[in-house]
Amino acid sequence: MGETKIQVGQVWKHIESGKNYLVTRLFTEALATFAVLRDTNDDKAKPLRVKVARTAKGATLPGYVPAQSSEVS
Repeated sequence: MGETKIQVGQVWKHIESGKNYLVTRLFTEALATFAVLRDTNDDKAKPLRVKVARTAKGATLPGYVPAQSSEVS
């Protein structure tokens, strides 16, 4: 599998709750990169700010997996 890249428009699934979140924005603050996530089923929910973790395989969101890869078995 190739390098993981986080992009606006991707859907990520929360590991514990199983809820899907849409990446709406990426920004850098000081030395860290953050992703802004919105719940795909709740328009009124507050957006979540998640710090992007860098790994040898690319970037990832701790506690989340790309929704497409979690559906493939």
